[in-house]
Amino acid sequence: MEIIYDTLRNFPYLTLFLAIAIGYFVGKFKIGKFTLGGVAGTLIMAVIIGQVGGFEISGEVKSLFFALFIFMVGYLGGPQFFASLKLSSLKFLVAAFSMTVLGLLAVVGLSMWMGLDKGMAAGLAAGGLTQSAIIGTAGEAIDKLGLATEAAKIMKTNVAVGYSITYIFGSIGPILMVSFIPIVMKWDIRAEAKKLAAKLGGSKEMVEGEFDPIKRVDTRVFKTSKTSKYLSKTIQDFEAEFNFNLTVELVISDGKNIEPTADFQIKEGDILFVTGLITAFSNASNTLGEEISEIGANIDFTEEQRHVIISNKKLQGKTLAEIRKQLGLTKTHGVYINSIVRMSHELAVLDNTEIHAGDEITLVGKTKDLDRIEKEIGYKPTSINSTDFIVFGLGMVVGYLIGEINFDINGTNVALGSGLGCLVSGLIIGFLRTKHPKMGGINVGAASFIQTFGLAVFVGIVGLNAGAPAFQAILKSGITLFLLGILVTMIPMIVQFIMNFYLLKIKNPVEALGVLVGSKSANPAFSSLLDKTQNATSTPTFTMTYAVANIFLTLWGPIIIALMP
Repeated sequence: MEIIYDTLRNFPYLTLFLAIAIGYFVGKFKIGKFTLGGVAGTLIMAVIIGQVGGFEISGEVKSLFFALFIFMVGYLGGPQFFASLKLSSLKFLVAAFSMTVLGLLAVVGLSMWMGLDKGMAAGLAAGGLTQSAIIGTAGEAIDKLGLATEAAKIMKTNVAVGYSITYIFGSIGPILMVSFIPIVMKWDIRAEAKKLAAKLGGSKEMVEGEFDPIKRVDTRVFKTSKTSKYLSKTIQDFEAEFNFNLTVELVISDGKNIEPTADFQIKEGDILFVTGLITAFSNASNTLGEEISEIGANIDFTEEQRHVIISNKKLQGKTLAEIRKQLGLTKTHGVYINSIVRMSHELAVLDNTEIHAGDEITLVGKTKDLDRIEKEIGYKPTSINSTDFIVFGLGMVVGYLIGEINFDINGTNVALGSGLGCLVSGLIIGFLRTKHPKMGGINVGAASFIQTFGLAVFVGIVGLNAGAPAFQAILKSGITLFLLGILVTMIPMIVQFIMNFYLLKIKNPVEALGVLVGSKSANPAFSSLLDKTQNATSTPTFTMTYAVANIFLTLWGPIIIALMP
């Protein structure tokens, strides 16, 4: 056994990756709707493995990975954060900010009442408010206090302890609220979601396969029969009858490939390549002719699926219906929206779905049609398969420089630190990217990986460095912290829901719950809400408030360190 212990001590980075691997494995297990998650799993496993003792991975490595993580948080969330800053979203922004303030007050008040130190209070905030980034920003603030090395180490250990004890209920609490509030308010969430979908422009009940299906747009081939109602009618007549939700992209007539025009007349035996919404095809085969699948190998017909980032400020805050009307049929003809993604969450593609700068829309159509519409709405990101390391590197430089800004709170000098500096830098660059499309960007997949991996490495190092003192602190204060964590999790949500409903008049049940879990930065609860609504109608309010909450909760790290006596 001692051989294993020596190996773990002598190869700390091997041990770090072992903690990450086991942590993510443990984090996958589900109990009802609750999963521990890879980050919390990594921290807990790192603390357990850290009982072997003798670990001391460089604090510079830990700080670097945290800076990478927090920069990507800002970069990915920047467009949505700034898009949310408008009058029509004011009540949602107030709700999100108010929730974070209530969380801060609950943490500081309860910590002072129970006599917790700065580190334990910050850990209580990180776990009870489910904001892992607080571990990093609070840790940086502790480093600036000028404490003796051992005292600072104990305090940072307590941050990890507080987080690991309170995080579990911090995640479960919002899930319980999503289930409990509808019972108290006598809401049928599924029915309310259907009503909201209809209000947003859905013509049918919004269930999987209709508004948010695996394949929303398709191309089918029809051969016109002698009984077809469209014989001698034009292509425009056919498309207009389906409200231009179907487009004829190619015609084979008398064995010749013909690029269809609006006035082309359909005759018996013509083969039509039709692209459009799945829901619009239901009557086409009955009224047009036989659907065929074998068309021969000599047919040259291709279409493109293109990701476009919304950057046209004239479209900001407008609905899809308003955008179609503004652009007109000439520009939108032959172009279909397959999906809309905001902050990694897919939105329902409905007439009244509101578009924000930074939204990623997947379009389907012929290349010439997509080229035409792309110029009107935004840009095709060059970062789909590449990363501009000039932008990335300069962004990190700016972040570290911003981190040197400092000020006094309660007699304590507080520096923003590289974490908050890189968060601000990431926000700015993510926002500028939507305003200046030619500016280089960061591959979205790479950004998501760096964000996740950076946080995993950071909390892994925190757990390993905490070692045996962390376990002793858990034994000493575990029950007290767990109970405090319940209060920190539940009190702000209960108070904020009442404020949202009666003061801010957020009374639509789906929106009310979306705002609540978004303001709490609670991804597991959002997944639970999606299960209950069975549609994506809660996504816009969740992403909006989630972006605001992420920013301010992260800021509370050094604030808590400064406010605690």
